[in-house]
Amino acid sequence: MPAKSLAPQQARSRESLRKLLKATAEVVGQHGLEGATIPRIAAHAGLTPGAIYRRFRDKDALMEAVILGILERQDARLEQSLGFSVARHIPLPLFAEQTIGSLVVSYRANASLLRAMRIFVQGRAHTPFWRKACRYEIKTFEHIVDMFLSHKDEITHPDPRLAVATGLMMVTSTLFEVVVMPTDLGPLKAFLPDDMGLKRELTRAFLNYLGVARAGAARGSDSHDFKQLG
Repeated sequence: MPAKSLAPQQARSRESLRKLLKATAEVVGQHGLEGATIPRIAAHAGLTPGAIYRRFRDKDALMEAVILGILERQDARLEQSLGFSVARHIPLPLFAEQTIGSLVVSYRANASLLRAMRIFVQGRAHTPFWRKACRYEIKTFEHIVDMFLSHKDEITHPDPRLAVATGLMMVTSTLFEVVVMPTDLGPLKAFLPDDMGLKRELTRAFLNYLGVARAGAARGSDSHDFKQLG
């Protein structure tokens, strides 16, 4: 009898935790790290602050759980959505366009949350949490590189793996700079394209760096491989 009664309790506990982590990510995305107070998170989750403190010793511990959960789900979704063999049958220019387009959309939609995550992770460098977060990011990045390398025979750069990794880092660094953590560009903002232009030019630069002909990329195709975070 005790074992039977434990199952529903555990299920409710897991669902309560899921709602709390989701609410925390939403509040951080809306109000930033500083504005994501425990009382505000509790109100958004329909809980009391005391209920949160019974699960997590402080806001930092809660944030660690939120970020690791996001990174874990992102990695799992990527592995489920596209494998090496599937990517191989998508023309490389189209695959690059879809991937980069999806990144532009996701970074724009989640800019505030991504900014908060970056600041939080960097502020805990060399801690066990930081090392675990880095492992997730490396695993996800390697998976994307490997999918591009399913087209290795089409890449004319002398070192395809280096080219794909460097090209992807250039793309993500640009997106972080101009979308997630924009600096004060002043009058230079006039030179930045809109998101469709950003997708187009980043794809062009990436493919050119790899030495891949752009012919065959679908203009204006919808991107769907990278879903929103959280």
